[in-house]
Amino acid sequence: MPYRWNQTTTSELELRLWPHNSLPRHWAVRVVFSVFLFGLIPLLAVLGSALLWGLLPFLLLTVIGLWLALRSNYRARSIFEVLTLTGTQAHLIHHDPRRGQQEWACNRYWARPEIHQSGGPVPNYVTLKGEGREVEIGAFLSEEERIALYDDLKEKLREPVAQ
Repeated sequence: MPYRWNQTTTSELELRLWPHNSLPRHWAVRVVFSVFLFGLIPLLAVLGSALLWGLLPFLLLTVIGLWLALRSNYRARSIFEVLTLTGTQAHLIHHDPRRGQQEWACNRYWARPEIHQSGGPVPNYVTLKGEGREVEIGAFLSEEERIALYDDLKEKLREPVAQ
């Protein structure tokens, strides 16, 4: 699961959420280098001819395009969310590199999770509602993970945290 509950202090419970990372950074370099090497194989047939110089730029564009796409993907996946539950407060921080940091706080007694089977940007869209606002949480998780997150949130918001 790309989220974890931590008991930071005796009176504070923290939920950290992050998107999946199926290709670590050190493997991305290997993938780009492999694409370059496998792209060179067909060029061996035209080695020594003028056709090589006509095809080589397309290989280089492919490799550069792949590298830029992976870099953009890593930047987009640097999103994370932190929900902190204390005895009386629920505080959510959503960090997005493009939009900056967004915060939401509410009295824990009034905070309640809701799941929207349809009508949201994704199926089983999970939100937290309280203090007159409704904020999304875990939109980058898979459908099954959002359902599990909703169940966890219902349970954790109900149980008291030691003061």
